[in-house]
Amino acid sequence: MRLIMAMLFIRASLGFITPASKRINTSILRPISTTTTLNDSKLRRTRPRNNINNLVSRLASNPNYKDGALWSTTNEVETPLTDNVNGADAEFDSIFPNKGKNPMQLPPRMRFAPSPTGSLHVGGARTALYNWLVAKKGQLDFVNDPEGEAAFVLRIEDTDLARSTKESEDSVLADLTWLGLAWDEGPDTPLGKYGPYRQSERSALYTRIADRLIAEGKAYPCFCTPEELDAMKARMEAEGIPPRYDGTWRDADPEVVRQKIEAGDPYTVRFKVPPNSRVVIDDAVRGTVSWDADATVGDFILLRSSGVPVYNFCVAVDDASMGITTVIRAEEHLTNTLRQGLILDALGAPRPRYAHCSLILGEDKQKLSKRHGATSCNQFRLDGFLPDAMINYLALLGWNDGTDNEIFTRDELIEAFDIDRIVKSPSVFDMDKLKWVNSQHLKKTEVEDLLSLVQEQLEFMGLLKDGADEAEVRDFVFASTALAKQMMETTRDAATNAKTVMGYNLPATFEDLADGSEAKQMIEQGNFYGISMKLIELYDAGNFPMPDSDNLLAAFMDGSNKAIVEDTVVGGDENSYPAKYKATMKSIAKEMNVKGKNLFHPVRLALTGEMSGQDVTKQMSLLTMASGDSSVVNLDAAGVVPFEARMEKLKSFCESIPDQFRVSKAASINESAPSEEKQSQDIAKPDASKTETVTAAADPLEGYEGPPITALDIRVGRINKVWAHEEADKLYCEEIDVGEAEPRKIASGLRPYMSAEDMDGRMVLVLCNLKERKLAGFPSHGMVLCASNEDHTDVKLVSVPVEAKIGERVTVPGFDFESEEGQPYAENKVGKKKVFEQIAPFLKTSEYGVPEFAGRPLLTSAGVCTSPIAKGSVS
Repeated sequence: MRLIMAMLFIRASLGFITPASKRINTSILRPISTTTTLNDSKLRRTRPRNNINNLVSRLASNPNYKDGALWSTTNEVETPLTDNVNGADAEFDSIFPNKGKNPMQLPPRMRFAPSPTGSLHVGGARTALYNWLVAKKGQLDFVNDPEGEAAFVLRIEDTDLARSTKESEDSVLADLTWLGLAWDEGPDTPLGKYGPYRQSERSALYTRIADRLIAEGKAYPCFCTPEELDAMKARMEAEGIPPRYDGTWRDADPEVVRQKIEAGDPYTVRFKVPPNSRVVIDDAVRGTVSWDADATVGDFILLRSSGVPVYNFCVAVDDASMGITTVIRAEEHLTNTLRQGLILDALGAPRPRYAHCSLILGEDKQKLSKRHGATSCNQFRLDGFLPDAMINYLALLGWNDGTDNEIFTRDELIEAFDIDRIVKSPSVFDMDKLKWVNSQHLKKTEVEDLLSLVQEQLEFMGLLKDGADEAEVRDFVFASTALAKQMMETTRDAATNAKTVMGYNLPATFEDLADGSEAKQMIEQGNFYGISMKLIELYDAGNFPMPDSDNLLAAFMDGSNKAIVEDTVVGGDENSYPAKYKATMKSIAKEMNVKGKNLFHPVRLALTGEMSGQDVTKQMSLLTMASGDSSVVNLDAAGVVPFEARMEKLKSFCESIPDQFRVSKAASINESAPSEEKQSQDIAKPDASKTETVTAAADPLEGYEGPPITALDIRVGRINKVWAHEEADKLYCEEIDVGEAEPRKIASGLRPYMSAEDMDGRMVLVLCNLKERKLAGFPSHGMVLCASNEDHTDVKLVSVPVEAKIGERVTVPGFDFESEEGQPYAENKVGKKKVFEQIAPFLKTSEYGVPEFAGRPLLTSAGVCTSPIAKGSVS
């Protein structure tokens, strides 16, 4: 009989009748893990190795291991099985290690159980992460606990034979490894205490337990044919009742059942739902959930007629036999808990604690899917996201630690994570927020630690030659990484930025420029033509400075040979290329009587073909590395335009510039009619022969190449209401009138610095074109500007003149805020480009406490803004 043979087989697979000569102490062969002493005197387990090569080599001579599986799952054993079911209680119950125990009091054994039917997606990765965090925290809290060992178990649920593939399993395991979610037990630990860890290798266990349930009267064979079941369903639908199995074989004559089994009639095994049964769980996320089992499901199938177990039976048996204490999974599995709870109760195994997490939605509030863009972990890897940033962001999709903190290291997440703080409401996957989180992790990561990831991106894009010299590849990757470090949101940004730098996007002619474009308007001012012709003249005469081929990294290194990532800082000494380039720019400025943006913008466009970008000397150094004789760059794929070719294209472009745009407008105006201001300056100018030479202070704006101050939409606002955030102890929540139909809701981290009474009713400055984002669950749409001292121990609101108008835009002298060009950037652009972060270093308070941008005061219609903090910063 099939049931008897299956019981024999499973008896062997569980080691109940393994010959003594073939028994082995499996604990000797379990994966080795070590402990590390932390500052807090706790012991943290190191991450186990998921590469099984060493393990397999140690198992080569093990008689209980054969071809990657337990001996007992590959060996046929023919030994009589006792007919005394009760006599087997002890060995049967030993299958369930938590029997008679309270799982809540045990070290957490968590499991992630993916189906290998595709790649690992965001929802599955979050589920894996939450389980991993609980297990890792348990390994800190339950070191050497006599009740057992905390563990993160990876179980492959591959009973869907039609869809499960080895390729998908390998893909899921690779994604988990990339994320750093190392498992303690899994398919690569075949001799683990609770293995095997693929359901396809555990079929004998399911058959044995099904036979046991039949023997105890908790399950029964059902011989209904598909046609009979279809007729049963149609009859119930016609009667207007929910279709379910009607119990035809529930109480059948045992002799009839025996005869049909002996005749070889196909049958399923159905679970006998106890009459009037009810399943109630206290879900950690959803609260108390209950089902009327008898009225909801009827007798359901455990084993199909093919002998293949159904999903809910496998899951319940595996959770019980692997000692799982807590199950964190998606809410779509909530209804499965009914059947699994009934099975666990019938087996006498304690139910684990459940936590069913809400779905992750796209920004359209629909379930996240491929139509929303990248959702698989491998695609995020290809797109240049850091594993730690992915872990950080995934944790925030449905959980918070009760503070306004949004950036966590891996160890900080382990310490802070608590199932009870998983939120019930769905989470929205925000790609911009993920990029921001990734950018924060990138900023905290040293250039040297990013090189392998940036090189991977360069290789993905085909920008590097095959077989190139490793040392020169490393130098090029280093330069590309340092160049983009300050603006990177992903490691791919370093590769795409390098490609932009190596290319040259100056159009063929002036007419090819888009009307109204920033480049065309700048050329029409007249400075570009003269400056470009000067650059060409210097290059043709061999006098234009170029990077030193023997020291191409000079622009990227400081005096201690450490990478420079700030775009405003240039490396090299007084004899290096950056110094020579700077001297040349000063000479051009003096000769042509231009400075500031009237010089630097034309030079940048002429040399790089772009209106914005990083320091020109760094760009020219990278270009030289790419176009030199020993270049490691695939010139065609990268679209490299060497400097010589740029100069030829620049000549041709300049020839196409109309005559009226070849002379500076400012120069022509000054020559024709000196302004009254200039005349008064000439009159008041002292006699140089009678005065000492005075060196003018350098203009802080000179050399500034960041976004224009007009990019920011800073408005006058009034705080109408302020209250403490309920869950974040550093946050205030405010309603601020900024001249719109409804007041803005803004969260600010000012609670440590001032009372709510100090803020209520105050006029303030509000940065309004920041994209709305949630801070500890509160939708914050803007930022209140404050002044602070150097170490940020003293923070005060910027003071606004009392007669200023609510909603008016703050201006800065010398900048055009009225024209179309002076309009603020759109919200998304501000958020994406991190415009404020580039401008912020130039927002200071003077020695008199006046908030300034590059030495120019912030103005309202009623006058200058002020601050009680002198020589501070504004943010």
